[in-house]
Amino acid sequence: MAEETLIAVEHLFRYYGMHRAVHDISFNVSRGEVLGFLGPNGAGKTTTMQIISGALALSMGRVMVGGIDILDAPKKAKAYIGYLPEHPPLYRELTVDEYLRYCARLHGINRQAIPRALNSCKQRCGLDGAGDRLIDNLSKGYQQRVGIAQAIIHAPAVVILDEPTIGLDPIQIREIRNLIRELGSDHSVILSTHVLPEVQAVCDRVLIIQQGRLVLNDRLDNLKWNIRGNYLRVAFRNPPNITELNKIPGIKQIDQLDGTRFRIQHDINANVPEAIAVMAVESYWGLSELAPESHSLEETFIRLTCGEDLETDGFVIEAPA
Repeated sequence: MAEETLIAVEHLFRYYGMHRAVHDISFNVSRGEVLGFLGPNGAGKTTTMQIISGALALSMGRVMVGGIDILDAPKKAKAYIGYLPEHPPLYRELTVDEYLRYCARLHGINRQAIPRALNSCKQRCGLDGAGDRLIDNLSKGYQQRVGIAQAIIHAPAVVILDEPTIGLDPIQIREIRNLIRELGSDHSVILSTHVLPEVQAVCDRVLIIQQGRLVLNDRLDNLKWNIRGNYLRVAFRNPPNITELNKIPGIKQIDQLDGTRFRIQHDINANVPEAIAVMAVESYWGLSELAPESHSLEETFIRLTCGEDLETDGFVIEAPA
């Protein structure tokens, strides 16, 4: 069954006077997908998210939300969206219940349906028992929960979260991450954050934006953090002589990293990993590690956003021209 596209961004531009903040960005978000939206400060992330949420007008392009053009029918399109900005729009003098009832009315929820919507979002956000507490007296973590609750109280198809874990302690961060994973099962989630491990922990796909341009758009499980060529990291408890390893067809170069570990460059068309495993068993080399050499999301982020060539163990990851 084809995936349902809930957000479609097509050739998006945004200008501030002569300054071009967003340049020709296009991407889709499907139902049930958690999308990580990354970029350095000033790259255009917040501008893009504000345009998608309808808080900021686009200069050129098109944004479709639930199949509705956000310019043609903004109220209908915005009904599909729940938005948590970096600084949650909380009224600290209200109790949690008072504030969430107010948000429910803003979203047009029927008066009779408000109690059920209120209980549902409080339960999902771990706010049971906090309804009578003043928001100003809540911890930072619980205020973030209230911010997320206002974003989902109307059961939107898409939830946009801008830095939802900023300023939280490690326990609160883990709780918010678990909540984001749960939201991803029923909603589409766009998560903007500077915390790269957070993206790897909760997201299905990642976008990286730099100077208003989209420089990466791919699923995390499809990304290959490859260096030039094809390399393996191999380790043995009883390491063989390099000459023995060179007998394996498809091996192009071997570098011995220490007494037991090797880096092996191989032909992409040869099944070198399997051949190494078979020979290691037959020759009692005690194979303890066999893995493709890879690089982290952090290294890839730096390469794409800073234009740096990263040197890692003598090899170079080339930055795009």
